[in-house]
Amino acid sequence: MALDRESGSSRPTWAGDYIYVLQNLIIKDFKVRYRNMSLGVFWSLLNPLVMLGVLWFVFTKIFPNNAIQNFAAFVLCGLIPYNFFSLGWVVGTTSLVDNWGLIKRVPVPREIVPIAGVLSQCIHIGIQLCLLLLFLILAGKSISIYWLLLPMLWFFEIIFVCGLALACAALNVYIRDMRYFVESANTINFWLVPIVYPFSMVPREFREIYELNPVTALVLATRNILLDGIAPPETLQIKLVFSSLCVFGAGVALFHTLKSRFYNYL
Repeated sequence: MALDRESGSSRPTWAGDYIYVLQNLIIKDFKVRYRNMSLGVFWSLLNPLVMLGVLWFVFTKIFPNNAIQNFAAFVLCGLIPYNFFSLGWVVGTTSLVDNWGLIKRVPVPREIVPIAGVLSQCIHIGIQLCLLLLFLILAGKSISIYWLLLPMLWFFEIIFVCGLALACAALNVYIRDMRYFVESANTINFWLVPIVYPFSMVPREFREIYELNPVTALVLATRNILLDGIAPPETLQIKLVFSSLCVFGAGVALFHTLKSRFYNYL
């Protein structure tokens, strides 16, 4: 029996397989999301399709923008990264509170829980990326060598969201309305990220700030690769990597600072 530094009491410390726990938490989150749903995993396709239909009607019939070609593929290149960001952030934020029973019974490393919440969203986003691929084929787009950059860009997007999730999950243990803050921030971010409008419409003095948002950087890079068939600018890739690593480092530091009293508040 070893001393658990997080609670200050005599409890067994973790000596298990990190990967095994992470895999099981991801699978559990995926199953819980679609449990008792008649359409099951089809919701991963239905949600972006419904949103795409609404945006298509508003921005082609009510506020038409003739500068945007292949509107469906254009919007999905922005909507899918945003969906991953928003869902991963919310699920990661509430993960510690939602799994309080596991955390109190098993000395599982606390950091794994928010990270598993974020990674579980990769399954849903993978399904949505298949939908994007279909629209790219319909738009006549072909595969290019630059597609090989996409896994690297998405990796840093995941790192970014994991950093946010770690920070907000730790805060949510003490301040239980963090979820509502995150949901409000997601609503604001939907309009700040160029999902339904081209980046060229952003005033020039704000573009540098826009590109420091990893979600915006991923959206722009994805459109460069999939729609334009060109490599994203190196400066854009550097901003994505730099911002993601900074947020992840800050999230890890805050989580480590606050986790010593989790056991008493859960």
